[in-house]
Amino acid sequence: MNAYINKLTGRHPWISNLLIIPVLILLVVVYAWSLEGIGINAEVLNNSWFYVTDFISRFFPPNLSVLSNAVKALIQTIQMSLWGTTIGAIISVPIAIASASNIAPVWLQWLANFIQNAVRSVPSIILGLIFVAATGLGAPAGTLALSIYTIGYLAKFYQQAIEAVNSRSIESLQVIGASRWQITQYGIVPQVLPLALGYTLWMFEYNIRAASVLGVVGAGGIGFELKSYIDGFEYNKATTFMLVLLVVVTIIDFFSSLLRRHLDSM
Repeated sequence: MNAYINKLTGRHPWISNLLIIPVLILLVVVYAWSLEGIGINAEVLNNSWFYVTDFISRFFPPNLSVLSNAVKALIQTIQMSLWGTTIGAIISVPIAIASASNIAPVWLQWLANFIQNAVRSVPSIILGLIFVAATGLGAPAGTLALSIYTIGYLAKFYQQAIEAVNSRSIESLQVIGASRWQITQYGIVPQVLPLALGYTLWMFEYNIRAASVLGVVGAGGIGFELKSYIDGFEYNKATTFMLVLLVVVTIIDFFSSLLRRHLDSM
């Protein structure tokens, strides 16, 4: 069917233009339906700017007296993110291999993909609550929550990297009689490794921000301190924590972007 459509549009290019019209109509209908479901009230939005600006103004100027506490909390957040990302990445590897369509049997793909979907369907806040109940308040709960949260995404990213492997290189190794281990070592790993490392670095950056959110439920890190100040209406102190987080995330993003570009060029 697709071949027939491609042949038909190749002979008559105007047909492809006609096919765009129903697609655009469908998009308009879908977005109109979504807008109606959201229930946005333009009048309320227009009148809300005063309250928004008033609330934001309470965060300034920053209170730098808590700068040392912010740095200590941020260091703990980085430690949580480092261990959470590492543990999640290690567990993600076998799940990714089991879910890759060019390696694993179909029944194993279904099982591994179900595990990925199940993990991704649980919000990070819920994971934080679960581990706070298990280990108590503090960084251990946040680290474990980040580990599980990481699996849901890195396993999918690793799977896509494995499925993107050039099949011709694998076939060439099979022709010369390479073993399964040699095919993995020389045909799959060199192609997957740069992508996998890039994805892992991105997840580490993301987990620093996610750890801040987990602090809301008492899972340690800078988020726990941030929520405490906001709950106590000490917005100026909360601003200092957010600025420290912004600076560190920006620095990490800069260096990890350089490293990812280097890995992409390998």
